[in-house]
Amino acid sequence: MTKEKYMNDRNSLLTEAEALINDGKLEDAAAKTKAVEDLDTQFDNEAKALANLNALKDNQKIVDLSGAGARVVDSIGAYSPETTDMYDSVEYRKAFMNNVLKGTAIPAKFQNADANTKTTDVGSVIPTTIMQKIIEKMESTGMILPLVTKTAYQGGLSIPTSSVKPVATWVSEGATSDKQKKTTGSITFTNFKLRCAISMSLETSVVTLGVFETAFTNNVAEAMVKAQEQAIISGDGTTQPKGILTETPVDGQTVTLAAADKLTYATLISAESALPLAYEANAVWCMTKKTFMQFVGMLDSQKQPIARVNQGINGRPERTLLGRTVVLNDYMGSYADTVTTDTLFAFLFSFSDYVLNTNYAVTVKRYEDNETDDQITKAIMLVDGKVVDKNSLVVLKKTVA
Repeated sequence: MTKEKYMNDRNSLLTEAEALINDGKLEDAAAKTKAVEDLDTQFDNEAKALANLNALKDNQKIVDLSGAGARVVDSIGAYSPETTDMYDSVEYRKAFMNNVLKGTAIPAKFQNADANTKTTDVGSVIPTTIMQKIIEKMESTGMILPLVTKTAYQGGLSIPTSSVKPVATWVSEGATSDKQKKTTGSITFTNFKLRCAISMSLETSVVTLGVFETAFTNNVAEAMVKAQEQAIISGDGTTQPKGILTETPVDGQTVTLAAADKLTYATLISAESALPLAYEANAVWCMTKKTFMQFVGMLDSQKQPIARVNQGINGRPERTLLGRTVVLNDYMGSYADTVTTDTLFAFLFSFSDYVLNTNYAVTVKRYEDNETDDQITKAIMLVDGKVVDKNSLVVLKKTVA
């Protein structure tokens, strides 16, 4: 039975069944409905048999074609066999493998020659049987943002700060003490606009896997987090929030290694000595993983390791230096015995003393560029951040001189 004859017969039966229902002849209409179902079954069986025969002609192993007769409803209510997925064929999967491993071009018959797809953006369609996951370079994000203090006030917020604390004085009976003036200042938050937009051409969104849209949305979210964390560590304070390393540490809280100096146990002792006792409880180490590994294997005077990597309750590694928590990041320079420019490679800081103020929360919007028909996903937020108390900041610096 050809597809054209099947469609004609089926539409005729449906028309007759509809007329019988309108005339109130429900039993006759039920018989016509049963005839439609029998016709569908016959066509499905013939389609399966034909598919098996073609498989034998190609000298390929016959696979389970139980879904080959799946039917989809078109706009007028008629049924038609579902189109075979050519990207699930053995031939295409082999072609895809050769394209990945050897760079062999995908055959033209598997490409949509009529679509205005940018081949530089989409090299090949991932076969259906391969897990639908876009493999991208992993980046370390989300390790700094949870540690800082977050607020959500309108722009122009000022946080009072004090540069001098009053001193209590022991006095004799009936005596008094000097009146002390309290010197205060303030830190004002403004608004910096953080925007991330990813564009995907209309053609690409149509002919590629739907998983790309999910990947794009995840990329936007990750980019926003990365930008904020980068600013928290080293932002310039002019076009973005002011970073921790942009602050000038209090006198005596910068540990400097000259060109000829090496990273030693004494370096950590000097940094710990510079940290005021009042900030001892909440201060943590912050450095890159490459810098932390320089301490692994280093021993103190009692032959005890100063760097430890333990397995936490959740199974993830927990790193410490002299018992103090280490937070790793990729937003600063790493230690090297020889550097070409002065490098801040580690610091001690209480992250609760950094305030990140969000005036306009992250808003994600998807729209179409009317000029190019590109599908654009964007995220926007207004944010500012500053160190409100830098007394817990101790930096380690390697210099060229």
